[in-house]
Amino acid sequence: MGNLQTPEKVQKLRKALYAKAKDEPEYRFYLLYDKLYREDIMSHAYACCRSNAGAPGADGQTFEEVETYGREKWLGELALELREKTYRPGAIKRVYIPKANGGQRPLGIPNLKDRVCQMAAVIVLEPIIEADLPPEQYAYRRGKNALEAVREAHRLVSAGHTDVVDADLSGYFDSIPHPELMKSLSRRIVDKHILHLVKMWLEAAVEEDDGQGGRKRTTRSKDERKGVPQGAPISPLLSNLYMRRFICGWKKLGYEERFRSKIVNYADDMVICCKDGNADKALSAMRHLMGLLKLTVNEDKTRTCLVPQERFDFLGYTIGRQYSFKWQKFYIGLKPSKKSIRRMVESIGALTGRNRQWMDVEAAVVQLNRKLSGWTNYFKLGAVSQVYGYIEMYMLNRLRRWVCGKHKIGSKGIKRFPLESFFEKGLIRLTKLPQTFLKAKA
Repeated sequence: MGNLQTPEKVQKLRKALYAKAKDEPEYRFYLLYDKLYREDIMSHAYACCRSNAGAPGADGQTFEEVETYGREKWLGELALELREKTYRPGAIKRVYIPKANGGQRPLGIPNLKDRVCQMAAVIVLEPIIEADLPPEQYAYRRGKNALEAVREAHRLVSAGHTDVVDADLSGYFDSIPHPELMKSLSRRIVDKHILHLVKMWLEAAVEEDDGQGGRKRTTRSKDERKGVPQGAPISPLLSNLYMRRFICGWKKLGYEERFRSKIVNYADDMVICCKDGNADKALSAMRHLMGLLKLTVNEDKTRTCLVPQERFDFLGYTIGRQYSFKWQKFYIGLKPSKKSIRRMVESIGALTGRNRQWMDVEAAVVQLNRKLSGWTNYFKLGAVSQVYGYIEMYMLNRLRRWVCGKHKIGSKGIKRFPLESFFEKGLIRLTKLPQTFLKAKA
């Protein structure tokens, strides 16, 4: 829910729901639906959606149109639909965003009214589900993030869990089976109106371009009874809830103890860190359990890895043996992966391409700084100084070449555009940024 200040009454409700769920693991919640359309919850849900911005859904309605119409009036009408149970979700707009491997990731954009209703449901349901989530899950949770997951994976390997299953699932969000997901939800939530709402969202039609200038609608999710649309506010919560089944099953079946294993999970990314050469057995057990959950292991990307002889990539970082020239010895460390570095280099290349020579240098520096800030805010763990130096030099050379092209200068511009001049215009100096160095004996 971003950095928005949660209203006091909403905070109080969420704390009460969390405390009840935490104190009574077998308690089932019967009366929640009437909380969804409370004025303060609807208002906060709208504010959360507004802060996330996002493109319009299939109906084309924008936040600006809602506010021109009257935000309070619009929310009041939506609350009435929920209260009278006449609310029906619209179709989800399907768009595709490019993936690092050249493929495309499907993204589902619900209409604004559906986003607000889903966010209201998240506000009410999240504390209950959060109380049950195991510590192995790091995605979409307050106080946890991807960097914490990377730290934990490094800590486990450094502590001797060096037999690693580097796991990858094929289309996790699109594969989550509805009956099993609803069973997971109804273990805690027995308010039939809440369950009906969630089911309607899961079964909503999808609208996308038909390739001929028109639109087409499909009901694949309803027909196949599987899939949670990435991009919908409630999807992260439901994906965490279903992944919980795997982690709880892993422990209940005794795999954690048998393979001396620890799981680190972030959404559909996962590593299982084992001891005593148990990675192959753990991989076999993982395949079996994922099959029971009707999820598919991507065999092309899933492998076992023995550290320190080998390295593995997790959430953009490479973890494994590295060499310190300063200390003249090997250690188990982490650094940005080659794929992450290549992606950043490609971004810099795109921002300093010939097709952008209409910009002035100051504007180019602002855009580069925005990209650099985001990248270095995440890639700041471990041995990053060499990577920062490489990216900085690449960026400076690209900038100088870009400026020469902009001013139609035939030479390399070394004297006319010294590298220091770009820092004087405000360009971030990567090699001066603080770093968090993590290492352990190899």
